[in-house]
Order: sequence, then structure tokens, then C-alpha cells
Amino acid sequence: MGIPVLILGESGSGKSTSLRNFEPSEISIFNVAGKPLPFRKKLPKATISDYGKIMAGMQKSDKKSFAIDDSQYLLCFEMFSHAKETGYQKFTDMALNFYTLIKFVIDRLQNDVIVYFLHHTETDANGKLKAKTVGKMLDEKLTVEGLFSIVLLCQTDGTRHYFVTQSDGYTTAKSPIDMFDLEIDNDLKFVDTKIREYFEI
Repeated sequence: MGIPVLILGESGSGKSTSLRNFEPSEISIFNVAGKPLPFRKKLPKATISDYGKIMAGMQKSDKKSFAIDDSQYLLCFEMFSHAKETGYQKFTDMALNFYTLIKFVIDRLQNDVIVYFLHHTETDANGKLKAKTVGKMLDEKLTVEGLFSIVLLCQTDGTRHYFVTQSDGYTTAKSPIDMFDLEIDNDLKFVDTKIREYFEI
């Protein structure tokens, strides 16, 4: 039983930068949009936007940590590929594909494997910050955060970047009791270590 972790944040909030303290032997990155990492350290990454190839890549690897950066582009690119199709079935299919990926992590990977979904945010009609999808039609099918027990929110005040680990009522951030302080440095290597200590894996 693998552990999926959702890392939310606006562009520039520090999602990709949070990978900086991993060593190349510790993590592999599925770079969905093919963008360069925002630091000099060379971490293993592959430009892949296909669900099947991502799942196959995780299954055949001996790594214990993976990142999908940025995972909302899996939804976005699939939406573009079906843009000319009419009807509601495509939204159901998109929700199912994303759900299947998360369930693959939970059901098919070893219990010491952690997969970080780096994902953009949007604000809903009620002013709540949430995981970005591709519209209300998909939101009716899938609540992304509901599939994760750990959701960290990347934020910056212009001088520092940090993770918020619990909701203030206006975000979907959450984490198990006593796993983290309310705010921590945006360091996914630190997060990775704390998760392994907490669950004793």
C-alpha cells in the first residue's frame, strides 16, 4: 500500500523547488509538461504525460519516492485531446483515469513508496482554495483531495517559501495529527522523512 501525497500551490509558490534536497538515488520525477527544474541539482526525470507509462515506470523502479510534476497537466492534456468531443462521458473518463492513478499508488505499490502529486490550485465559488481541475463538470465526478490523507499547501510571502499542513477553513490542506507543525519549510525531503517516521516505514 503506497502513500499518495498531494502538494498544492500556485505557479511560483515553490512546488518544484521543494524537491531540491532529494539525492538522485532517492527519487524519480515524472515531468508531465517537460519543464526544467528550478535548481541546479540533476535529479532523474522523464517527460511523460501518459497514465499507463507513469504507472509502469513506478512499478518497475526500485525507488521509494516519486514526484508527478505537475499532475494537473494530466487532466489538462487529456482535456485538450478530447476538446472536440461532445457529451459528458469524457469528463467521467478523465476523472476515472486520475482516480485510477491514485488507486494504483495505494493498492499496487509497496507500503514504503511515497508518490508526490505536485498540483496547481484554483479558488472555488465559495472562495476556498482547492486542487485545480478542468471545470465544474469534472468536479462533480471527482474531489481530488478526498483521495489523499496528506495535502500540503505551498505558499510564499515574498521572502520565504513554506508548506501549510492544516486547513484554516479556506484551504484543503490536511495531515495526520502531530505529523507536522502548522507551517514547515517547503522541503519535500524533510516531509518524506517525517512521513516515514510517523508511519514507521
